[in-house]
Amino acid sequence: MGIAKAQTYAFIDSDYILKNVPEYVEAKDKLDKMAERWTKEIEERYTVIKTKKSNFEREEVLLPAEEKAKRKSEIEKLEKEAIDLQTQYFGSDGQYFQKRQELVKPIQDRIMTAMKKIAKRDGYSFVFDKANQSNLIYAEKEFDISADILESMGIDK
Repeated sequence: MGIAKAQTYAFIDSDYILKNVPEYVEAKDKLDKMAERWTKEIEERYTVIKTKKSNFEREEVLLPAEEKAKRKSEIEKLEKEAIDLQTQYFGSDGQYFQKRQELVKPIQDRIMTAMKKIAKRDGYSFVFDKANQSNLIYAEKEFDISADILESMGIDK
């Protein structure tokens, strides 16, 4: 029978860490502005569509069949373009996701590298993250290694 090895635990608060990484704050600001601009552009398109639909519904009874079909087709085309644009910007492979990967992933990788280094150095078997809907219900503050990670990344806190 082997000797049971005591397992040691630590936790981090990735939200706290990210908020204290200047490059992340800058990247988040860039992403927020980009998302805001794109959202506005999409909302403007839907406003135009809504107006066209409303005008069409009001005038529909007076329009010849050919004009009805033309307008209906135009509205459908605008709706499809708006949906396509939304997907292009915010879809799972959209520009927002790609830009986020480009800007944020290297920062997350740096945090992960620093966390692994500290976990190895201090002999932690497990490191939990108390951010992001974690199931970590309670943890002693002394086991929070977030500040150590920032320090390891060269960020004074």
